Amino acid sequence: MPQQATQPWTPPEAPASDLAYGAPTARLLLPAGDLDDPDYRREWENVRRSGIGGSEVAKILGLDKYQGPRHVFEAKHGRPVPIDATLSEYAEVGLEIEDFIAHLFTKRTGIPAVPTPGTLVHVEHDWMRSNVDRYALDAESGAVVAPVELKNRSAYQLDDWEDGVPDGPALQVHWNMAVGGWSYGWAVALVGGNTLRYHRIERDEELIGTLIDVCGRWFQRHVVEGFPPPADGLESTKELLGRLWEVKPADVVEVPRLKAEKLRKRRAALVEQIKELDAQRTLVENEMRLECGASGVAEVGGKKAWSYIQNGTFSAKRFEQEYPEIAARCRTTVEVLDTDLIKEKYPAEYEACRARVLRVPAKEL
Repeated sequence: MPQQATQPWTPPEAPASDLAYGAPTARLLLPAGDLDDPDYRREWENVRRSGIGGSEVAKILGLDKYQGPRHVFEAKHGRPVPIDATLSEYAEVGLEIEDFIAHLFTKRTGIPAVPTPGTLVHVEHDWMRSNVDRYALDAESGAVVAPVELKNRSAYQLDDWEDGVPDGPALQVHWNMAVGGWSYGWAVALVGGNTLRYHRIERDEELIGTLIDVCGRWFQRHVVEGFPPPADGLESTKELLGRLWEVKPADVVEVPRLKAEKLRKRRAALVEQIKELDAQRTLVENEMRLECGASGVAEVGGKKAWSYIQNGTFSAKRFEQEYPEIAARCRTTVEVLDTDLIKEKYPAEYEACRARVLRVPAKEL
């Protein structure tokens, strides 16, 4: 593993043909284009599948809350990966307002942030790819000095951006530096639609060496050789695995007895552990509720310790029982899908949209 640099990092001299791209250790693989154009989109997706990009690094390392190594594996092999609708919307809006976020960054810092030429590839490791959002320019010379990563984030993530950069974006900036050869980079986030946070990230040679080593071995094993990665504990992976295959209910797969017994025992032990921990948590929370009594907030030295107020889920059933006359006046007709009709008339489509459920018999093998 490379050692931590003791002197400021100096990028190697780029070939003359690559200087226009502003990346000392990368060349242009695919010029920027219109992703709404089907032909360009197809070419862009082919380029994306044949390497590792910055947005995939945290997923490969298991540091992304929403997707993991299996999602990257399936995408690299051209299979559809379900995306959470909320995350997809944030990404879509973020793409639409990239110019605005870049404008705010320049306005606050005085650093010009300009569009990039397209997809970059490392001059030595052709599996290392980068789609930098913007280039930061030197205000005097106009030369490219650093990559700028732009993010659109929920207001709930403001604390994550106050004193630093969350793992995912930080790794993405480091990956951009690894591919392009820059000595520092910027992570910029518009949080909650009205708060801009930006952080300069210095190049960490040891971390970059680790990323290249780990991601390179992962790419060789799971993309080039095609071996699937092991399971992980993400809820999104559970959804992914439930939609990967067209299920044939009558088919049976034979599992080795030792493996089956081991998995069942681990699962049973974890289920019991969860029950015990849930009971302990409820006990602690009930003590906190008792401390509040009729008060909504518990404080220690003027600082909030916890709250216990009526701001949770509305109980329609309780409301109907306690205020039947008001409930009668407030009824409305809501259109809903007739699932029985769908099941009867469109059985194939009905089955396609049913969740795949894991059930483990209580009886021993």
